[in-house]
Amino acid sequence: MTELSHQKALHDLHGQLGLLENLDVGLAILDKEFRVTFWNSFMANHSGISQAQIQGQSLFGHFKDLDTQWFRRKLNSVLGLHNPAFMTWEERPWLFRFKSYRPITGNTPWMFQNITLLPLADAKGEVNQIGLILYDVTDEAVSRQALKNANLELSQLSRTDHLTGLHNRGYWEQCLEQEYERFIRTQQPTTLVMLDIDHFKQVNDTYGHLAGDAVLRFISDIIRQMIRSTDIAGRFGGEEFGILLPNTPSSNAEILAERLRYAIETRPIRHEDEQLLITISLGIAAADSAYLDYKSWLDQADQALYQAKENGRNQFVTC
Repeated sequence: MTELSHQKALHDLHGQLGLLENLDVGLAILDKEFRVTFWNSFMANHSGISQAQIQGQSLFGHFKDLDTQWFRRKLNSVLGLHNPAFMTWEERPWLFRFKSYRPITGNTPWMFQNITLLPLADAKGEVNQIGLILYDVTDEAVSRQALKNANLELSQLSRTDHLTGLHNRGYWEQCLEQEYERFIRTQQPTTLVMLDIDHFKQVNDTYGHLAGDAVLRFISDIIRQMIRSTDIAGRFGGEEFGILLPNTPSSNAEILAERLRYAIETRPIRHEDEQLLITISLGIAAADSAYLDYKSWLDQADQALYQAKENGRNQFVTC
C-alpha cells in the first residue's frame, strides 16, 4: 500500500469512526468476554460513563442493575449461533436504566429502548465480537401506551352508566348472558338479584330529579360496598339494578339482599336541607338448566321482584 493510499484509508477510517461516534443511537462493541471495545458518545452521554472509563472493562461491572443471567444468555446465543438478536421495549422497557430527556414525553423517568445485538466477524470469518445498537423509542412507547390507555378508558366509558358508575344495561346484560352460559357448562351455583327503589317516582315528584339522582348514586355506593370483586352489578334501567353473584347459591344471595335492604332502610340520604329515607324491594333467582336462556332467568328474578312489591315492599322474595 502506498503512503497516499494508507493516508486515505486512515482518513476513511476516522470518518467512519466519527460517524459512529455521533450517531443518534447507542452503539457499543463487546468482545467474547463482554469487555467494551467501543462506546460511542450516545452511550457515554446517557450513561455518564466515558469511553476511556469503560474501555477494556466488563460491561457488567459498570451496570449492576443489568439482568446478568438473562443478558449473558442473549449474548452467548449471538456468539454461538452467529445470528442477530432483538429486544423490544414491549418485552422489557429498557436494558440500561438511562434517564429520559425527551421533550415531548418528559413525564416518563426512564428511556424506553429497542436493542439489536449483531455478531461481528473478523477477516477470517470468526465471530469474536458483538455489536450492540440501542434505539431510544421513548416517544413511540409513551404514545402507544397513551393510545392504549385512551382506548381502555373509552371502552370503560362505553360500558359504564355515567350517573351511578355501575355497568350500564347493555354491558351488564352481556355479562348476564355469559354467566348463564358458564352455568350451563359448569353447573356452578349462580344467583341473580334484581332490586328496585320503592316509590321512586314520589322522590322525583316531591324533591326534584336532582334528589332522585342523589338517591340513585347512594344506592350504587351501597351496592359497591357490599358486593365482592367477582360480583357484577349494573343499572338495569331507571331505578332498577341487577347484581350477578357467580359461584353463589340463593341462600347466600338472601344474606346479601337482607344486608342491602337493611343498610338502605336505615341510612338517611342528605340532599340540600332534606334527609330522605327510602327502601328497596328485591327479587332473587338462582340459575337453572330448565330456563330456555338467560332472558328466562332474568324474567324469573323480575317476577320475584314484582312479588316483593305486591307483598308490601321493603323485602326480598326468592323464587
